[in-house]
Amino acid sequence: MGADKTTSWSYAEAFAVEDELAYRARERSLALRIPPVTPGTAAALTVLAASARPATVVEVGTGAGVSGLALLRGLPATSVLTTIDTDIRALRAARDTFREAGVPTSRTRTIPGRASLVMPRLSAGAYDLVFLDADSEGTLDYAEEAVRLLRPGGMLVVNDALHQDKVAQPANREENTRTMRAVHRLFRDDERFSTALLTTGSGLLLAVRR
Repeated sequence: MGADKTTSWSYAEAFAVEDELAYRARERSLALRIPPVTPGTAAALTVLAASARPATVVEVGTGAGVSGLALLRGLPATSVLTTIDTDIRALRAARDTFREAGVPTSRTRTIPGRASLVMPRLSAGAYDLVFLDADSEGTLDYAEEAVRLLRPGGMLVVNDALHQDKVAQPANREENTRTMRAVHRLFRDDERFSTALLTTGSGLLLAVRR
């Protein structure tokens, strides 16, 4: 195995090609000082949505709609994206992104509020895909709630699963890093899930409920 993994990672990230709509969504993210998912992660989300063909999707952490746009581009035309964020400005920017992309308003639900309060109100076993891209300290709680939301065959996707490459450093004991390691263990050790950890972007954890 080659030693220069950074070069390969950079090549893979640059492989993803984005259009003007995606660029504008990224500009909105930067204007709001919200880090968007990387181009490689956005491309992966589109491919995952296109292959799994989920009818119902929950996104925690809307941002300016970069990841939501990526998901919608892979989803079937009848699928619905429910996206949650505490920042009203971000939700407004995401709506602009979806509108520019020509997505009917009936296909998106933008819900303001804390995911810890919103997710428990969503129907159990009613979702095919859950994407987590929110505050690191709450990720374990959101992941546990995602277990309740996913139907058999449903997929959980966790962004920043390597937590800026800190997870792989055993000496790093930061609270958020330890939280992400706990998320890994939660699904790796749960026989109800098939799990994989990808190095795309800042890491993607995939877990499919059997």
